[in-house]
Amino acid sequence: MIARVKSIQTSDSLNIIEFDFYNNIFKMMSLDLIENLQVGSRVELLVKPTNISISKNHIEDISLSNQALAKIISINSGKLLSNIILEINDTKLESIITKSSQERLNLKENDEVNILIKASDLSIYRVLND
Repeated sequence: MIARVKSIQTSDSLNIIEFDFYNNIFKMMSLDLIENLQVGSRVELLVKPTNISISKNHIEDISLSNQALAKIISINSGKLLSNIILEINDTKLESIITKSSQERLNLKENDEVNILIKASDLSIYRVLND
């Protein structure tokens, strides 16, 4: 995920970094900052597929900082888990959820869904040179 740093807040050794990802504001909680990170930096963000939750609707009252609309590109279901490929603009993301959750939500290819990511589950892979 390629995003731009919008703000950096620091208190003691805790940092909250805010990113602009296709006009979605994502937040990341971090104890360490990459040395050359600054407001305006373009970064590549990482999130584990098991840390991307899916909802059919936007959730207003929730502690998760990051929500965005995504389109389901493909679903590959095994006996216990479903691997779901999502797309936001031209960026592909992967979510791994239980097969029972995929069936309960009745998820299908081309569905528009809401992805949810905790601020503590987002990380910076690298700072990109513009």
